[in-house]
Amino acid sequence: MAVVEGERRTALVSGSNRGIGREVARQLAELGHHVIVTARDPAAAEGAVEELSKGRGLSLQAEQLDVADPHSVERLRERLEAEPGRLDALVNNAGVMGEIATNVAEAPLDDAHTTMETNLFGAWRLTQALLPLLRRSGHGRIVNVSSGAGQLSDMNGGYPGYRISKTALNALTRILSNEEGGNGMLVNSMCPGWVRTDMGGSAAPRSVTEGADTAVWLATLPDDGPTGGFFRNREPIPW
Repeated sequence: MAVVEGERRTALVSGSNRGIGREVARQLAELGHHVIVTARDPAAAEGAVEELSKGRGLSLQAEQLDVADPHSVERLRERLEAEPGRLDALVNNAGVMGEIATNVAEAPLDDAHTTMETNLFGAWRLTQALLPLLRRSGHGRIVNVSSGAGQLSDMNGGYPGYRISKTALNALTRILSNEEGGNGMLVNSMCPGWVRTDMGGSAAPRSVTEGADTAVWLATLPDDGPTGGFFRNREPIPW
């Protein structure tokens, strides 16, 4: 299915019932996209859609999704194949922090596994499932919500599971960009910065609107836009 000029584009945002993901969904919907809002709890996804669409006439669709559960991902793929039958942008936003007060010497490895399962393999699993729909678009966009904590150029201590998961997510971005470039797909990572969310905390300096902006920009790039890059504030940053 090729995109017809003037046809509404479809975007899916994982983990979009709250925080940065919800704001990405809102901004994309206000730009005219049909947005699939997802959460592990279907009631949370439905509640977010109801609140976001109230009085705004936005095109939103609530779906259950746990990126760490292969069955959940497959069920979602089947539903999207049926309705709306297309996908133009995927924002891999779902993520967890894992144990906070830890270091390499003391980190529980089962917790690191859990963090990697969501932050890396969850994004990888969802991308694998939805690539056929993205390829049909002819101009698919994949945005991986990463973090400066995963930058090898500025790597520090603490949060080892989280840091490593985001470094690995960036590697996935580079590989996928190279492999899917022939399909007209643009694949990029972005760092939202330290944002006032449940994960970021109330002391964070950036609003969710600011944190979501670069992800929305990357999800709506023109066909000659960048691919295989890492961005913050719409500007490239070192890996």
